[in-house]
Amino acid sequence: MSIEAIGNLDGLRAFLGPARSTGHVIGLVPTMGALHGGHGALIDRARAECDRVIVSVYVNPTQFGAGDDMDRYPRRSEDDVAFCEARGVDAVFAPSDTVMYPDALHTWVEPGVEAQGLCGKSRPGHFRAVATVVLKLIHAVGPNRAYFGEKDLQQLAVIRRMVADLNVPVEIVACPTHREPDGLAASSRNGYLDSGERAAARVLYRALRAARQRIADGGRDPKAASDAALAVIASEPMARVDYLEVVGPDDMQPVSVIQGPVRVAGAVWIGGTRLIDNVPCDAPRGAPAT
Repeated sequence: MSIEAIGNLDGLRAFLGPARSTGHVIGLVPTMGALHGGHGALIDRARAECDRVIVSVYVNPTQFGAGDDMDRYPRRSEDDVAFCEARGVDAVFAPSDTVMYPDALHTWVEPGVEAQGLCGKSRPGHFRAVATVVLKLIHAVGPNRAYFGEKDLQQLAVIRRMVADLNVPVEIVACPTHREPDGLAASSRNGYLDSGERAAARVLYRALRAARQRIADGGRDPKAASDAALAVIASEPMARVDYLEVVGPDDMQPVSVIQGPVRVAGAVWIGGTRLIDNVPCDAPRGAPAT
């Protein structure tokens, strides 16, 4: 039987009603479409853990600022539905703007410190819009679990804090970053890259690994770790740094000394495409401060 493709709230509630009434576990995978292997990994995890899996496909206009790529963001609705059907998704929720924003929005979720650095510096208002639309999707679907990738680590931190602060009854499940064979983090925006840019884009993951190695070797100084990464990026003439920072894994704030788990997070421009990535790091026990 073909997968259900649902575009309105009444249809979604009618579809999920029987599952909810029988106590089935509902999983939500929120996406903006142009589905790839990273989304597939989220869907597979949800499929393994939930009785019903809903994938939302919605390109949220409020999270794109001036100069962002909303107009060229890929939209492949038929391919996305086929992608979901092949992975056993129960329904795709693909609302229109009028369904998600029937009137001018007066109420927003204002995120806290988690949204202030990294991408928040160069994309003001972005995480306010992300938190708001994710909360709207959670209310629409009513899932027991919602699945997010760690590639978008700052988004994940914002959503976790929102759910905790607002007592939203959903479990946020974080899934490891899905990578291409050469290490590039899977992203819908990778499709913007030509062959030369695609090769150059690998520099970000190499840079993050250099910082992680510096920390693994006993480095406690976050600047030394970030400098090691920046030196790698400087070797690629097509790359332009947006940010490269060592941050706490929960609040996304820069650390002054590496004493435990941290994340090295970076964003680079390759031509006209902005790519983000991060890696987890942990200073060895007893490592001297340097």
